[in-house]
Amino acid sequence: MSHRSFVWFCLLPLGVVTAAFFLLPMARLLVTGAEGPQGLAGYFAILSEPRYRATLINTVLLSIATTVTTLIVATIAGIFLQRHRFPGRAVLIAMLTFPLAFPGVVVGFMIILLAGRQGLIGDITNRLVGEKWVFAYSIYGLFLGYLYFSIPRVILTVMAAVQKLDPGLEEAARSLGASPWAVQRDVVLPALVPAFVASGAIAFATAMGAFGTAFTLATNIDVLPMLIYTEFTLAANFATSAALSVGLGVITWCILALARSFTGGAVAAAG
Repeated sequence: MSHRSFVWFCLLPLGVVTAAFFLLPMARLLVTGAEGPQGLAGYFAILSEPRYRATLINTVLLSIATTVTTLIVATIAGIFLQRHRFPGRAVLIAMLTFPLAFPGVVVGFMIILLAGRQGLIGDITNRLVGEKWVFAYSIYGLFLGYLYFSIPRVILTVMAAVQKLDPGLEEAARSLGASPWAVQRDVVLPALVPAFVASGAIAFATAMGAFGTAFTLATNIDVLPMLIYTEFTLAANFATSAALSVGLGVITWCILALARSFTGGAVAAAG
């Protein structure tokens, strides 16, 4: 067997899997989205229909808020954990990354146990102020669930990026009289920007498409994954659900593509 034949033989399974599990379903999804009464115009319903547009805005704003908060929390925690050694550090890192093993439904259930009608926060606030604080089923509960799901991913990326930093740059800045805060602001944080972009893109895409957590918690709000689910299962509106799915995919793909172009292809490693 020639080298070229061997290469094609090795690529055959990849081609079959790609066609069967990606190209054909995507092609069918695109065709289904155009089979509704509006035809190709159905793809623009996500922007023209008030309900769909409001749901899109809710989802994007929630994803942005999740991404920004995740980056702030994970950056502080990641830098601290990578730069300091103390008893129990390994256990703490394991606990912080433990949510990676949970599906979205479990995360949603944990938020209910924390901030639901019979949750821990409600019991504490009822004893302190005589009123139960219940927010598990609101935008705040979903936001908390998305944070719980996103922070571990970003922490791991930040810790890996901090480990690769050149200590000599920080030493040079200190020798020139820079304060500890100035070193972090002018040396460390700029060097971590590619990691922020890569992990932030993953956090944004995860929040945009998260279904399990939204299915468990989103009873009082509309987000795109739940809207797609209800259009498909309850209304049997296959064309609209397919068009909304394509719209959701295009938005997240654009964010990931922009992040990849900025970081030089490091986005795939961030998840």
